Amino acid sequence: MIIYNVTVNIDKSIHDEWLVWIKEHIPQVLATGKFKEAKLTKVLVEDNDAETYSIQYRAHSKQALIDYYKNDAEGLRKAGAEKFADKMLAFRTELEVIDEYTVDFD
Repeated sequence: MIIYNVTVNIDKSIHDEWLVWIKEHIPQVLATGKFKEAKLTKVLVEDNDAETYSIQYRAHSKQALIDYYKNDAEGLRKAGAEKFADKMLAFRTELEVIDEYTVDFD
């Protein structure tokens, strides 16, 4: 399983506007059909000037992620880059799930 992780640092001056936007953006990424699900998480760090979030998209496969890069990523990234310009910094990583563990207390 491949996770496409996008970590975004948002200037507090545009935080609320960005949060509304990202909640609309994530379904657009999922609508490409390349991902099974997404999680929006807040990174718990102390920063007086910015907020940091991680969006984790679970890709159907490595090939699906490659197809996303080739066919969808540029257009979807462009909207956020134009709207928030220098008030947002994003970096992307790919993660491969090796094992998953759960605890059942029942």
